[in-house]
Amino acid sequence: MGWAQQPFFIDHVQNGRTEPEVAAMPAMLRRRAGFIGKMALEVAYRCLAGRTDVPVVFCSRHGECQRSVALLTDLVRDEPLSPTTFSLSVHNAAAGLLSIGRHDQANHCALSGGDSGVEYGVIEACSLLADGASEVLIVVYDGILPEVFLQYQDNSEQPFAWAWLISSAENHNDVFSLSWGADTTDADGLSNLQTVEQKARQPAGLDVLRFQLNCHSQQAKHNELIRIVDHRRWHWRHHG
Repeated sequence: MGWAQQPFFIDHVQNGRTEPEVAAMPAMLRRRAGFIGKMALEVAYRCLAGRTDVPVVFCSRHGECQRSVALLTDLVRDEPLSPTTFSLSVHNAAAGLLSIGRHDQANHCALSGGDSGVEYGVIEACSLLADGASEVLIVVYDGILPEVFLQYQDNSEQPFAWAWLISSAENHNDVFSLSWGADTTDADGLSNLQTVEQKARQPAGLDVLRFQLNCHSQQAKHNELIRIVDHRRWHWRHHG
């Protein structure tokens, strides 16, 4: 809750090798996961403790981009490529490791929706709920772009991972909703709305997380969040 009130970032945490232990995962698989993957797996394992057959939606804009760049660099140098590195560079690498580590054959998918990744992940999770799942885990995570791509960076970058266990609104007091449409209206003057432009000071996933955490705070000032991304208006509402 304190972070939600006053967000702070840790610069280049990878270099200090401060990374999650993912103690619940078998050691052989844990050693294969990279820094970003371990962050995603740590929050997933914590939320899934004691649960089985729960669909999981992984959402990451860049995924294991560092591994992909390393492979492409080796290719340019005409060096042999590592099959292991390749298998862990795909966008659903963390999903695969989680499924293997937990011996879980539930539906796992991995999405990349640009700056709207959280919203697309929630839509996917709601689709799974509508298809009969009693609850769905959504894991949102990302890291820092490799140096070669920094010139294309259009948002702030910070390593992070969080997870929500989502179920239908029936018989629950803590409910949120998400709607969307073209950005054709002006939100100025709506005191209960918090508006975040696409080029925010923090990654989009943290904007949404901060909003949800603040809604549970006694000092909450907003119960709605508008995110404007590529002329699309995402409208989050917290219903208590």
